[in-house]
Amino acid sequence: MASSVATDRLSCRRKILMYHHAPADAATEQSVKAGATTTTWQAFKDFGSFQVCAMLGLKTGNGLIELSIYAAEDASGSNATEIKTSGAITADAVGDWAMQECTAEEVNHVGKAAGYDFTHIVAYVDCHHNDDEVEVVYILDEPRFKYDALTPATTIA
Repeated sequence: MASSVATDRLSCRRKILMYHHAPADAATEQSVKAGATTTTWQAFKDFGSFQVCAMLGLKTGNGLIELSIYAAEDASGSNATEIKTSGAITADAVGDWAMQECTAEEVNHVGKAAGYDFTHIVAYVDCHHNDDEVEVVYILDEPRFKYDALTPATTIA
C-alpha cells in the first residue's frame, strides 16, 4: 500500500524548476526560455547557491555546446554578466548532459568587481543548431526562508 503521509521536506528547502528550451537561433548563446520567448530569470538574493543541469533532448546538429550561469541586476537581465561557464563541450547524443553551479558569494564577488548589485540568476545554453532542444533543471538552494511549496508539486493548470 502506498504511503498516505504528505511529505513536503525537499520542496520547502529548495526551489526546483524545469524547462524545455528550444533555441530561437543556431550557434548563439541565449538565456533559457520557458516556451518560445519567456525568459527564466530567477530572484536569487535570498538563496545561497544555484545549480543548473541541462540535458540534450533532441539533436539535429551537434547538440549542446556550452552551458553558462549569468547574473543580472533585475528580472529583465540588466547588466547580465557571465558568472561561470562550462566552456566548449560536446553533448552530442540525446541524453548527454552538463551541470554548473555557483554560490551567492561567487555571484556577489563578480558583481561587485564589475560595479553591479546582482539580484537575479539564469542559465544560458548554446546549441549547435536551432532545432537542438535541451531539458533544463534549476535548483536554487539554501533559501533564507523555508516555506511550504517553495517548489510546487505541479505546474499543471
